[in-house]
Amino acid sequence: MHDQPPITIRRATPADEAALGRLGAALMRTHYSFDRDRFLAPGEHAEAGYGRFLASQLQDDDAVVLVAERDGTVIGYVYAAIEPLSWKELRDRAGFVHDVLVDADVRGAGIGARLVEAAADWLVAHDVPRVMLWTSEQNTAAQRLFARLGFRRTMIEMTREAKRL
Repeated sequence: MHDQPPITIRRATPADEAALGRLGAALMRTHYSFDRDRFLAPGEHAEAGYGRFLASQLQDDDAVVLVAERDGTVIGYVYAAIEPLSWKELRDRAGFVHDVLVDADVRGAGIGARLVEAAADWLVAHDVPRVMLWTSEQNTAAQRLFARLGFRRTMIEMTREAKRL
């Protein structure tokens, strides 16, 4: 059996923009497939758009984008940020894991858990009182992962389209 090269978790750099775009667009497509009314349609240029967005977060002192890399190839990422107090959401300042995605062919190897924990460590080091995230109702595998990592359910989003029945 051939040993796999080690996986490194590191801060993303501008050179990772294309890989981040590929992964971010995959995340968009997954969510869109769950609920085409609720989630943003990926569109023709999703990779370029999401790559630009994530690259724009690299210089934000209140955000972190980390990648999982194996043998020089980015195979996953996490995007997290410090969010200010929100009266609207009835919560104090918090760390928020906005995105996490690992390439489908390497899932189940603990890479997603490593990415989330690395982001949580970064957030906690920046003195947030808690780390939060959202996950799609249909994404039961992600929900199991997050529960194993100590996340608990606190809110349930419900959506109704503006058109009346």
